[in-house]
Amino acid sequence: SNPMTFTIYSKHGCKYCQQIKVLFELNDFKFVEYRLGREFTGADFYSLFGEEATFPQVLMDTKHLGGCTETIQYLQEQDICCNV
Repeated sequence: SNPMTFTIYSKHGCKYCQQIKVLFELNDFKFVEYRLGREFTGADFYSLFGEEATFPQVLMDTKHLGGCTETIQYLQEQDICCNV
């Protein structure tokens, strides 16, 4: 299985957050999920990712990949995965 660890900053009820988690589970990617209101605040989120950031935001190890679409695009370009 894959040595990389992904971090997902998510919020409850976010379909794109759910989509990326399912994708990672299907590909046996290790991930840690941080949830808005539990592990971080809105202020934390915007200071980390900028005022325009949307949910989810994904990191691969320490590299910031961006949202759901950007993450999938990066994984496909790097041949890491995935058929979605």
